[in-house]
Amino acid sequence: MNDKLKKPLILITNDDGADAWGIEVLTRLMMQIGDVMVVAPDGPRSAQSNALTVTQPIRFHEIEKSEGLTRYNCTGTPTDCVKLALNEIVDRQPDLIVAGINHGSNSAINVIYSGTMGAVHEGCENGIASIGFSINSHSPEVDFSEFEKYVLKIASETLKNGLPHRVCLNVNAPCGKIAGIRIARQCDGRWVKEFAKRTDPRGRDYFWLTGNFENHEPENEDTDEWAIDHGFISIVPTKIDLTAYEAMEAIRGWEFS
Repeated sequence: MNDKLKKPLILITNDDGADAWGIEVLTRLMMQIGDVMVVAPDGPRSAQSNALTVTQPIRFHEIEKSEGLTRYNCTGTPTDCVKLALNEIVDRQPDLIVAGINHGSNSAINVIYSGTMGAVHEGCENGIASIGFSINSHSPEVDFSEFEKYVLKIASETLKNGLPHRVCLNVNAPCGKIAGIRIARQCDGRWVKEFAKRTDPRGRDYFWLTGNFENHEPENEDTDEWAIDHGFISIVPTKIDLTAYEAMEAIRGWEFS
């Protein structure tokens, strides 16, 4: 086929597993605008961030092949899935990488823990326009219908316009009726009371990850948390360059000798 007639190639992954409802919805949507390759974990891999599998082999298996769609599951992390796809599976570089739709918000500090966004960062590092999509509900049966048209529009606009070097998008949606889109910044906040202490039948203590998110700036209307809390989709352009350039000059003034 003439290159000009080729559909865009879209690579999809997630951290909820290849059988999650969110990735099924995302796959159906992306097939409307391109050829789709899904390479997703074979089970839940939430909160894996950019983790790589380094102590055991990684395997992948084809689970579906049809016109415009090929699906694989993978024994690795979301970042493993992207690396494996780019190095061993795809026959040309994807035009777009999308991850999700994640069950649960990846706004604020969650962006650094998220396996969804870890995969997005890996795509971005490889020079591919990459987007993470999440919805503010952990329910496996969450209704994505309000979000769907926005997912398509954001993906289409990203394909058309591209993204700046080493920048990807972190997209989070509220549940239910959506008021529109806000281009936002990452909210300043953190998780507190993060572990529940329990005792097993043998009298030994153990801990279960839990916690509450503490928003340090609830009144500021330019954050992703404010947008979601007020019914808007937040789009946060996210950099993978973690250098704090504004601090460099101050640290140069320290006396190291």
